[in-house]
Amino acid sequence: MSGSGLDGGSVVVTGAGAGIGRATALKFAAEGARVVVADLDASGAAAVVDEITAAGGTARAVVGDLSEQAVVDEVVATAVEAFGGIDVLVNNAGIMDGMTAPADVTDAEWERVIRVNLTAPFMLARAVLPHMLERGKGAIVNTASEASLRGGAAGAAYTASKHGVVGLTKSLAVMYRNSGIRTNAVAPGGTRTSIGGGVPEGHGPATLMPYMGSVGRIAEAEEQAAVIVFLASDAASNVNGAIVPVDNGWSAV
Repeated sequence: MSGSGLDGGSVVVTGAGAGIGRATALKFAAEGARVVVADLDASGAAAVVDEITAAGGTARAVVGDLSEQAVVDEVVATAVEAFGGIDVLVNNAGIMDGMTAPADVTDAEWERVIRVNLTAPFMLARAVLPHMLERGKGAIVNTASEASLRGGAAGAAYTASKHGVVGLTKSLAVMYRNSGIRTNAVAPGGTRTSIGGGVPEGHGPATLMPYMGSVGRIAEAEEQAAVIVFLASDAASNVNGAIVPVDNGWSAV
């Protein structure tokens, strides 16, 4: 049994086909956890499962849009049937908006970003909670954003969705703290990932600087994953309801 308490555990990581999710799934597997790799991209999910199994770990892929209840149900059923339950949920999947100002946001952009970034994590948390409550323990880690801490770090829809993730995180933490279930979130700063869904072509960190402010050093996905895994581990047993910036001090500016 590893000191993290994750060895042999059952972990769901969403958005695990690339970027922070991929790095997180690989790190959980390295700790001995069995991982459900959930992603919209079938090839990305399959590649991560192959990486984990090639290294001697255990993983299953679930492919689909996590804002759909049927996909959420499949994710949970896969973890329960394959691994006997769910110890950890990492709500990492997300999309960007077009850095759109409030007056210019269309209904379609608003509804899609909120659905993927906020409603899907809620649906997944709602689905895993009965299994965690039955066991009397569990950990949920949500991926918020620098945009969840300030108003000028992204467009209106993305910023609102990530502020919502913070509220969801704190609500879950308070509601279930006496049931052995902890919920925390990371708030990544600029990180090398493939997140998309609305950012115009060519809008990498450099071109987004007028919106983003003093972003500082761009992090690697593995740096975010290290904090996510820590928050899910026994080492963070008394950490609950925390929103942890992983941004090289950007939020301190």
